[in-house]
Amino acid sequence: MRVDFYQLSRDPVEVALPLLARATLKAGERMLVVSSDDAQLGRIGVGLWAVSDSFLANGRAGGAHDERQPVLLSDRLEPANGARFLALADGTWREEATNFARTFLLFDDRTVEGARGVWRQLRGREGTERHFWKQDGGRWIEAA
Repeated sequence: MRVDFYQLSRDPVEVALPLLARATLKAGERMLVVSSDDAQLGRIGVGLWAVSDSFLANGRAGGAHDERQPVLLSDRLEPANGARFLALADGTWREEATNFARTFLLFDDRTVEGARGVWRQLRGREGTERHFWKQDGGRWIEAA
């Protein structure tokens, strides 16, 4: 399993997440986006539909067609769409994230200490790759 840590220093999660969702779909995968903040999920949904060159279809969990959604937005780690990729949009780690092939932990100044703790916790865990990304101007660079 792979965990990608994304430190949000310039753009909010609703701007950064569509880039990850697009790359996920290009790779032929589906994504589950989890946040305990309902308003944040709403902003992310709007951001996914508003991608400049093409919208990214998505839906909220609990709908009639969850299993068909390429990107499913939820407050729970239940991939009804069959997603193998997970985005933890609220910056909060959930241990069940290790059940996914790839997890994106997006965090900002409010959740940075928690992300650091998860980084340390996953160090040396067998079968786990860690990658750290930060914003540099308008692009993402891998820092660790």
